[in-house]
Parts: sequence; structure tokens; C-alpha cells
Amino acid sequence: MIERTVRTVRGLVDDVLAGARGPSPAGLVATSVFRLTHGTRLAGSSTTYRNRYVLVRVGRAFGAASVAADTPDPDGWCDASGSPVEVLLRDECEPLRIAALDAYLAAVRPFRDDPVPERVLLPDGTPEERAVARDAAVAGLLDVRPGARVALIGVVNPLVAAIRDRGAECLPCDLDLRTTHWGDVVARDAAEVIDAADAVVATGMTLANGTFDAIVDRCRDRGVPLTVYAQTGAAVARAFLGSGVDALSAEPFPFSQFSAEPTALYRYRS
Repeated sequence: MIERTVRTVRGLVDDVLAGARGPSPAGLVATSVFRLTHGTRLAGSSTTYRNRYVLVRVGRAFGAASVAADTPDPDGWCDASGSPVEVLLRDECEPLRIAALDAYLAAVRPFRDDPVPERVLLPDGTPEERAVARDAAVAGLLDVRPGARVALIGVVNPLVAAIRDRGAECLPCDLDLRTTHWGDVVARDAAEVIDAADAVVATGMTLANGTFDAIVDRCRDRGVPLTVYAQTGAAVARAFLGSGVDALSAEPFPFSQFSAEPTALYRYRS
């Protein structure tokens, strides 16, 4: 199937509902819908990450989306297991829609079978070792000169370090964190850091909180390259390669932080 150019997440959902990206989602079942809560604090850090996800399984693929702390209690999501994917794509809850969209796109085009990306195997190791390896792989997608300013939208401390290790200046932005591990002030306004940046890295969480389209538009307008690091919505972000997204580190579920064994991520360049 020829990949269609997409401009917005809503447009991508509409494509899928219309059967333009594969089989009709009305005929596919979300076998399992569940939530996962995960907390971690890396050695030497004062930051405890509290991550919440909704996950959807369609066939051989999982889709995932992060869930904000103030999202109403999603106990009812488990009852969505067995629903047609189409029903979930029309749900009012944005994280659930993104997880269903992610699962659909990953089922239609599994990462493991995709000949396009570079497959990067993260080594076995401690959480700290695996986080450093993962974020070094993400930073490796950046084509920046020493001294370049890189906006990081969605702060992950090892990724801040990986950007700096490449000789670049990190401009952190996050809706929840106020400072980095090193005490750097974290901006809340994505437009502010994009306008000051030579390159942008955004996490897939921007898909779940509804800010992704605005970030892509701002980067397009400024001609700034955008790299996406996606656990949330990895297959969704893939659909934007060459249409606002210049590079992607796609890490489908189960994520690296849930295993001490080698796991893969997939690096794409448009």
C-alpha cells in the first residue's frame, strides 16, 4: 500500500476509519485493553518518574499511549477489551484513541517486519545502563553541530545528558517537571523553545496530550528538523515521517524499562 501524506493526527484517524491505510478497523478486534502504572527513580536522581499508560492489543501488535495524572480513573478501559478497533478510534478519550490507532498501524505494518528502519538492540543491564543506551540511540539521530541548540519537549534526564554529550545545548520543556537533574529550569511553552532551537526532539507523549500537531506545525513553519522519540504512539509518529517528522526512534511495547534483557528500538530517517 502506498503511504499517504498526513498533516494531522485527526486526518490520520480519518484515513484509518475510511480504510485508506489497511483493512477496515470495523473488522478488527482489540483483543486486550488494559492500563499500566509504572514508577522509577534512577540511581543518583531526585526525580521519580510516574508513568501511566493505556495499552491496546490488535493481532500481533500492541499500541500504547501515556496518560496524564489528572485523567479520570480509567477502570472502564478494561471493559473495552473485545471491542472493534473502530469503536476505540471514535472514543472521546484521546489516550485511548492514540493507543488504538498505534495498535492498528503497528498491526498493519509490524516494526519487526519493516525493512526501512535501523534496528538497534539495547543491551541487557541495569535500568541506568539501559536508559543511557536508549537515549544515546535517540540522540544519535540528531545531525547537529557543536553548540547547536536542541529543544527537548518531554524531559528525560538521560536524554538531556545524551544531547549534551553531542556538544549541543539542551533547551528543556515539559508540562510536569520544573527542573532537570542538574537544576536547569524547564520551560512549559513548547513554542518558546522551538523558536529558539536549531533542532527539536519531542517525545511521543505529545501525541497523547494533544500537543503533537502544534509542535509539528511550528517546526514546519520554522524549517527546524524534528526528531520524535516514541514509546507512546510509535507507529502513529511513523506515519508523519517526511511530513513534519524528520527522524524517529520507535520503541514499541514492551518498553526498555520493563526488561533487563536485550530489547529493540527502530530508528527511522526521512
